[in-house]
Amino acid sequence: MLDTLKILLHQGKQYIPDVTKAKVPGIFRGRPVISEDKSADNQSICDVCPTHALFEKEGKLQLDLGRCAFCGECERCFPNKIHFTQDYKLATNKRENLIVTEGEDKPIVFDKSAVRPEIKKLFGKSLKLRQVSAAGDNSGEWELGATGNVNFDMGRFGFEFVASPRHADGVVITGPISENMARALDICYEATPDPKIVVLAGTDAISGGIFADSPALDRHFLDEHDTDLYLPGNPAHPLTIINGLLALSGRK
Repeated sequence: MLDTLKILLHQGKQYIPDVTKAKVPGIFRGRPVISEDKSADNQSICDVCPTHALFEKEGKLQLDLGRCAFCGECERCFPNKIHFTQDYKLATNKRENLIVTEGEDKPIVFDKSAVRPEIKKLFGKSLKLRQVSAAGDNSGEWELGATGNVNFDMGRFGFEFVASPRHADGVVITGPISENMARALDICYEATPDPKIVVLAGTDAISGGIFADSPALDRHFLDEHDTDLYLPGNPAHPLTIINGLLALSGRK
């Protein structure tokens, strides 16, 4: 027993008491900020992005977090123009809110008024989700799994992943949705009781990521069903995931 107490004393508190105010390591790339520095032309900056997440609109550089691979290449090549902060609160329920604009240092907005009434009414205190890896590379799946470990402990909020879609309140999709997984995703969604939610976790799920133009993808599911929550990242950080689910379910 004394040995156990020594271990506990040495390790300290492993769980994160407040997931809304937690700090992340300096190597983490969160919400980017685009300065108004003009030392390089916008086209040269856009050309370094492997997923075409950077683009120019009305003379201003913009970055789409739904396409961004968070590789940091733009920051390495143009450190005076683009900087990735440690802000992990990137989740939103509107696709257009994932666009970061030059000269604007603003948090990613979650529109509470756009949340369907039944979500807060039915899932405000308990939310069971079925995760579908639609040709994912296991990084997004790994981070979703980490949300339940002793550090993040997502279960304390009533959020859990379940083994069957028939026991779920919605689906969380990772991966770009390959042709081979398209029908399987349809079946999983159809087996989930109504009302249900759809969550896209990671760049690949939101836009296809580096595979966006591949003929091996079949993303018809996203044309047929509305998305309730976007979780950007490559992969999405556990804190991004948990804070997004808290916002979606109407929890503080």
